[in-house]
Amino acid sequence: MNTPKHPLPPRHQDSLYHDTATPEETCAIRAEVRRFADEHVAPVAHAIGHTEESVAAFPRELMSAMARAGLFKIPFAAEVGGRGLRHPAAATAVMIEELAYHSNSVAAIVDVHCILAGNALKQGSDFIKQHYLAPVLSGEKIGSFATTEPDASTDLSVSAMRTIATRVSDGYVVNGRKRFITNSPVADFVVLLCVDGERMTELVVDLDWPGVRVGEPDKKMGNHGQLTADLYFDNVKVPARNVVGAAGQGLKIALQTLTYGRIGIAASGVGMAQALFDHCVERLKSRRAFGKSIAQFQHWQFKLAERATELENARNLYLKAALRLDDGHAFPEPEAAMAKWYGTNLAGEFARDAVQIFGGYGFMRELAADASHYRVEEIYRDCKIAEIYEGTNEIQKLVIARSIFGKDITG
Repeated sequence: MNTPKHPLPPRHQDSLYHDTATPEETCAIRAEVRRFADEHVAPVAHAIGHTEESVAAFPRELMSAMARAGLFKIPFAAEVGGRGLRHPAAATAVMIEELAYHSNSVAAIVDVHCILAGNALKQGSDFIKQHYLAPVLSGEKIGSFATTEPDASTDLSVSAMRTIATRVSDGYVVNGRKRFITNSPVADFVVLLCVDGERMTELVVDLDWPGVRVGEPDKKMGNHGQLTADLYFDNVKVPARNVVGAAGQGLKIALQTLTYGRIGIAASGVGMAQALFDHCVERLKSRRAFGKSIAQFQHWQFKLAERATELENARNLYLKAALRLDDGHAFPEPEAAMAKWYGTNLAGEFARDAVQIFGGYGFMRELAADASHYRVEEIYRDCKIAEIYEGTNEIQKLVIARSIFGKDITG
């Protein structure tokens, strides 16, 4: 029986997937983050994934450990305090995959902290880099990033959004509301997309400023360690120095940031799928029926052969998109859209198979007889959101279709 302390299953990634086209620097980051995740994330992952959302349950000690290990510096250039890697997006993506292998909640927290909030801040002034980005890298501050509203998510248009930044002599006054904002219950600031007249502007807003209110954490089906909440803005005064980039560039900055985020979510899908694969291989080998192991039934041999091939494709897709981003393509399409759709769809389909492989045990959060539990149940709950956030998979297909037919046809 598996117990809360049972050993991790053997990894099959290195024997089946060969990083012949991946930069050595990226492979080294993968190995570094894997060692960290095995040591620090794995022991607390079950508690993170099965504890109801609350500020008290947020994994602050783990965040501090990641900061001390320099993980938050991986995506960034040396001039802003980062590691100065040649391929930072590829390194960041493999970091997200390795974290998601043990906990998709942790991967999502880091994705928003580094890829969304951190990446947007890179485009800010020296003041913003000093007062917000540097503390993100050091772990002194936790970042959040807000585009979604109660009635605006996929449609980030001036006509749909209701968070308004009104110009005043020394900056802006913000009124409105954002929804599903990751990290917001524990964050120090939010990078906020606002309507600014007939265009959009990104602002950095401290969450302890007058007029800002953070709602209670949402209760979600999965990703329990990833806290989300509504943000309310009531005549919040924001100084002009807190504009990210230039006024009116908010939508461009947001879309570039979300494209990077899609690569991260693709990698998280691969991380979950790889974990499912490893757990399922061991289960199929050890569980017996009709006098032989389940792995001896050809149905499951063929099914795992298909999943191994799909994992190869999914990993290659997100790495290709990340390397194109590193080469200066701000919108590495269609690869980013392909990677996000394919990787998260794989995790979702595989999770259903995995619960089937484990049978009734896969359906249990915890077995009362001996407190045993299996990771596939947690991934089954966690993986669904990956098909929704940072651009639904339907939108990814539309982006791919535009690359085929052109925007004049697809709209």
